[in-house]
Parts: sequence; C-alpha cells; structure tokens
Amino acid sequence: MNLPKHVAIIMDGNGRWGLKKKKSRNFGHKKGLEVVEKIIESAINQKIKFLTLFVFSTENWKRPNKEINYLFKLLNYYIDKKIQKLINKNIKISIIGNLRPFPKLLKSKIKKVQNLTKYNSKIQINMALNYGSRQEIVQALKKIKKKNLSITENNIKNNLYTKNIPDPEILIRTGDTKRISNFLIWQCIYSEIFFVKKMWPDFNKNDFIKIISMYKKINRNFGGLDVGTK
Repeated sequence: MNLPKHVAIIMDGNGRWGLKKKKSRNFGHKKGLEVVEKIIESAINQKIKFLTLFVFSTENWKRPNKEINYLFKLLNYYIDKKIQKLINKNIKISIIGNLRPFPKLLKSKIKKVQNLTKYNSKIQINMALNYGSRQEIVQALKKIKKKNLSITENNIKNNLYTKNIPDPEILIRTGDTKRISNFLIWQCIYSEIFFVKKMWPDFNKNDFIKIISMYKKINRNFGGLDVGTK
C-alpha cells in the first residue's frame, strides 16, 4: 500500500466561488482560507509529512490591486491570529518562491513564522508565494552556474526551492481546471494528478481523504513493469 509523504494542492476557484455566491472574489478567498485549516488537520491525521499549497503565483500580479492587497491582508491576518496555534500543533511553515516584491511588514512576519516554527516536525507546510516553476528552474540554473557546477538533474534538484523536500506523490487541483499552471513542473513529473470539479471553498476533508485512499490503491512503477509482467 502506497503511503504518500507529500501532497501538493492548487487551490483554484476561490474568486469564482465568491461570485457564484453573489458575493465578491475576496469573499471566496476568505472562505478558502478556512478550508486550508481543515485540510491541514486532515493531512496531519493522514500522517502526511509535507503539504505544499499554491497560495500566490508569479502570474497573480496581473490581478486587480484591490484583490492582491486583500490577499496580503489575509496572509497578515492568518499569521497574527494563528501563529501560536501552529507552534502548539508542531507545524513547520516554509516558503517557496520569491518574497522580494512583497510588502516589508508582511515579509517580516513571514520570516518570523518560519523562524518560530523551524524546529517543528509534525508536518511541514510549504506555502508557495510569488512562485512560478519556470522561474524556479531558471534561478536553479543560475545558482549552478555561479557555483561552477555541471548541469545535471541532481544539481538542478539540489538548487530548487524544494531541495530538501521529497517530490509530491499527489497533486490536487480544484476548480474544474485541468492544467498545472506553472506549479512544481520539475517536481511533479511522477505525481498522481487528481483534478477536482469542486471549487476550493467547497473542498472538504472527505474529498481529501478519498483522494488519499485512491492513491493508496495505485501501482506506481515509474516507467518500469508491474511485478509479474513479462
């Protein structure tokens, strides 16, 4: 039976969900944050060690400033209100992405969270902030060149944001969209991908557990043959 160590999620559909409810896109983002907490709890119960969440992509800067500022406000709120809970639950927070363009206060708070939770070991939550997989690979190649190393798969892997993290066995995308949108394209080459019709605010623990159960039944041979196959 396969037991996943790492699950990655593209939490798509917040804005559309908010509009569908005759509210705002920001209302959808707020509800989506509530779902994040529930899925983290479920991941802990499922003994998953790494959970990577696509929070803000390099392409999200194209959105209206009002929406971007609200997303930053939500992040600020979550850090202020939940940091002690994260510490008490032994949750480690790690960031993948480029924080340089973020507001100074928010960057400071994010770094504080990483520092305060760095020794926690129950589960590691990787928050992808201003993250783009193509950008990540380009930056890895620049690091390799600066270190005067040869271009090899291993050297690229060791210079990615996820260098000390196992590749995701599972990639989930909600929102009824069937693409991975510049998310972990190096790391997800052997991930089992589950596209979910529900928008993220409607995704729940049962949906998550069902996907984990489906994954456990998959025979993963990584390009080889199944045992007993001639």
